[in-house]
Amino acid sequence: MRLRIDLAYDGAAFHGWATQPGLRTVQGEIETAIATVMRLPALASLTVAGRTDTGVHARAQVAHVDLDEVDPVVLTRRLQRVLPADISIREVTEAVEGFDARFAALERRYIYRLCDTIPDPLTRGTVVTHRRPLDVDAMNAASTHLLGEHDFASFCKKREGATTIRELRELASVRTGGRIETTVRADAFCHSMVRSLMGALVAVGEGRHDPTWAGEILAGGTRDARVRVMPAHGLTLEEIVYPPDHLLAARVAQSRRRRDDPR
Repeated sequence: MRLRIDLAYDGAAFHGWATQPGLRTVQGEIETAIATVMRLPALASLTVAGRTDTGVHARAQVAHVDLDEVDPVVLTRRLQRVLPADISIREVTEAVEGFDARFAALERRYIYRLCDTIPDPLTRGTVVTHRRPLDVDAMNAASTHLLGEHDFASFCKKREGATTIRELRELASVRTGGRIETTVRADAFCHSMVRSLMGALVAVGEGRHDPTWAGEILAGGTRDARVRVMPAHGLTLEEIVYPPDHLLAARVAQSRRRRDDPR
């Protein structure tokens, strides 16, 4: 049976989502926990909606795993007991037919949080302190040059055989007191894309470049050393959106046609 796992985690002490030999990862912790509570002879592989990078947090991550018959409520309770405090299993449920955590997703929504005034020490693990004042209007003006479907190779760490074409649906910054929150929403993301987009917006917000510069970087088609990859701890995965149940299979088929490495 296929199980859907809704979870959250503090990414500070993890080397990202994906399992890496000798390193602590979210996937590794959960797969080990499942094998322990289910007394499996081998690890059961998790498929995730969005593979977060080292240090990135998730408030609403989604994964699936294929197991023999098991009571999802019991598995939820057992995982909650054995997993470390920086991972929270919200719920384990039996997935509907056609569900795939990765390929069925319509979009992923992140928020990047930074502070350009006096920082709050209580939020230092999730908010990046920026020592220069930022012009949010200029940042939003730059965002307009990045929206839509493009090849985001200029803002991604290229992976062999993976496409960098993505549809960026929202890139909007708002100031709430001394904090700036930037919502980034797309059908999928490639490696380091969100933090690189933020690097471009911050450069414009500091006044070092005109808003049109962001579009020029995008059109360049290759990584540009002037674009800073912003610190990971300011980034949180906030939402994964899926279609209605009866459209899941069609969405999976569409995703497999359009993307060879969706994140």
